[in-house]
Order: sequence, then C-alpha cells, then structure tokens
Amino acid sequence: MSTLWSQDANFLSKEEAIKETLENNFGIKIAKNSVLVSDNNQNILNSGYLPSLTGNAGANYNIENQEVTFNDGTSRSIDGAETTRYNASINLNYTLFDGLGRFYDFKRLKEEYNLTELQARETIETTLLQLFSVYYEVARLTENEVVLQQTFQNTKQRLTRAEYSFDYGQVNKLEVLNAEVDIVTDSINLLNTRQELANAKRDLNVITNKGLERIFTVDTTVAFTNELRIEQFIREADTTNVRLLQAERNIVIGDYNYKASKSIFLPTIGLTGSYGWNEGNFPSTSFASSNTSTGFAAGLSLTWSFFDGGSGITTIKNAKINYANQELFKSQIANEVERDIANAKGNYLNRLNVYRLQEQNVITATNNYERSNERYKLGQITSVELRQAQLNLLNAKTNKNLAKYEAKLAELELLQLTGQLLNIEF
Repeated sequence: MSTLWSQDANFLSKEEAIKETLENNFGIKIAKNSVLVSDNNQNILNSGYLPSLTGNAGANYNIENQEVTFNDGTSRSIDGAETTRYNASINLNYTLFDGLGRFYDFKRLKEEYNLTELQARETIETTLLQLFSVYYEVARLTENEVVLQQTFQNTKQRLTRAEYSFDYGQVNKLEVLNAEVDIVTDSINLLNTRQELANAKRDLNVITNKGLERIFTVDTTVAFTNELRIEQFIREADTTNVRLLQAERNIVIGDYNYKASKSIFLPTIGLTGSYGWNEGNFPSTSFASSNTSTGFAAGLSLTWSFFDGGSGITTIKNAKINYANQELFKSQIANEVERDIANAKGNYLNRLNVYRLQEQNVITATNNYERSNERYKLGQITSVELRQAQLNLLNAKTNKNLAKYEAKLAELELLQLTGQLLNIEF
C-alpha cells in the first residue's frame, strides 16, 4: 500500500512533512529569528571593544553694542558689533581597560548565543513531536477508514444475501432488518471517521503551514528503532538531552555574570583623541579681527571607584547566588530527566508489547470471523453471532492501528528525551 501511495502526486512522505515543517512552521521561524538576534548580539560590534567616533560642528553669531577702553586710556564704542564663531571636530573615545567587565560580558554573549541555539533546537524537537502526533493520527484514521469500508462492504453483502434468502423463504424478515440496522451503523461510523480524517489533515496542514484544504495521503508504514540502539541513546542522555545542555549553558552564563560584576574593584582606563577646527571673526573692538586654529588633542584618563555606596557589592553577592541557583537547577533537571526517561522507556516497551499482542489478536479475530461467516452461510449460527464476530474483528484491527501509532509516538518521546530525535530516520 505504501508503494502505491508513494506514486501518488499527493503523497506526503514523512521526510517531506519534516522538510515543510522546518521551512514553514511559524514557531520554528520565530525560533530561528531569535538565533539571528542572538548572533547579532555576540558580534564584535556589540562587545564594547571598539572605539566610539563622533563628529561635532557648531556656529555662533552675536550682535551687540560695545564700548571698550584700551590700556593706553583711549576708548571706542561700536553699535551693532558682530562676532561669528565656527567650529568642527572629530572625537575619539576608547576604553583601554574596564576591569575585565567587557571581557566576560563578551564571553557571556557568546554563551547566550549557544543557549539560544539550544532553545531553537528544543522548539524544533517539540514541533516535530507535534507534527508526528498529527501525522500518525492521519495515518491511523486512514487505516481505520479502510477497515470500516471493508466492514461496510461485508455488511452490505450480508444484507444482499439476507434479502435473497428472505425472497426464497429461507430466513425470516428479522435477518433482513438486523442487516439493515448494521449497515446504517457501519455507514455512520465510516462517515464519522472520514470527517475526523479531514479534520486531522487540516491540523497537519496548519503545522506544515500549507494550504488548509490541501489534499494528500500519508505513509502508514512504521519502523521501530532497534532496542539496543535505544539503550545506547539512554546511556548517553546526560550529554545530549537538550534541557541538560541548556542548564549547563546557564551555569556558564552565571559564572561570567559573576566575574563581570567583580570588575568594579578594578580601575577604568580610557583614551580620548580629537581633531578640531575653529574660526572666529571679531569686531574692531577686539585685539584680533579673526582667528583660525586647527589641531589634534589627546588624553588618557584613569577612573577608580573606591566605594559606590554598596550597590556594586550587592550586585556581586546576587550574581554569586544566581550562579549557585543555576547549579541547583541543573541538579533538579538532571533528576527530572532521569525520571522522564525511565517513564518514557517503560511506556514505550509497554505499548510495543501491546501492539504485538494486538497484531496476534487481529489474526485470531480474522480466523474467527472467516469461520463464523462460513457457518452463517450454512445456517449454523445467527446473524447476531456473525455480527459479533465482525465487530470483534473491527475492534481488533482499529485497536491494532491505535497501538501501532501509540508505540511509535512513545518511541519518539523517548528519543527526544535522549536528545536523539533529530538524528534518526523517521
């Protein structure tokens, strides 16, 4: 069946569904944009290591009445004396040393970028789990539709046979009425399943961010990961689980915050430089009628805060406590992850065993129905007994379908907890 579907132009394979989700899902797009923002933040342009360069320019104009007495006793007065001044400069400021604050801040920004990448990975893993919970629901309902269609056809054949038998006086009207009731029930079940399938496909189209009414079929084959490989994944989980990796990054970030906060104990050394141009035009009451100057200026400054009122010391203490909290959070998460993996492993093995039992149950129910159908044709059992065998087969097949996809989803949840969800073939 999978081979036939793979030739369908509307066939949506697992790989194609993953590809569409990674490219189009809104949550994943937002997560990727967050990584880009974090990448910008860790850039040298945001590090504080580069100097600042500013340009200044100005012009002043004064008009006033002046009366001036010179050193030789003479005096002069001017009404409406004009004075103009112009200036322009380029100024450079650079922090040579700030107590290692920016050094650790720059390292923190790089770790925050790594943390954001892990957060994006967690979003992708969660979204893929959501994708497959819906994808496998579509697959389950697809298989259920086939089973219900077969059940409907069998009941329809039974109704036809009962009508012929009644016409020839071989059975009473009750056989026909029972078949008619059953065929209505089967029709309703088939209609409800088809509606559920249509709804599930819309849900899948939302996750993949495709057209809401896109028509497609899915792959109903399921392959389980080798149990020995899963055991290996579980042993390596402490180095691959995304929550634990995030906790480790938060510890490193807390350490850098603590080290950066201690920069208040060290001085700040700054370098300044400028190149400027000044020009002034003065009235005749001044000693010079104009003045123009250009030149460089440079300076070195040292600032050392011996006591800032205690806020810096408080910041250091709080940073140390936050660092200790991050270590506690990691221990807490480690315990939770170990528990979650144990529970997920138990659920997976249990559901896998249930699926295998359901497979055997389908074989038994199929044999029972086939034998019951033959006995019904020979008149050895009633239509009620045949209907019960038919329902047993229907329930066995739908329960097997449910168990198959529940087991696979349990496996995927376990693989996510071990940090291997993105490293397997679906």
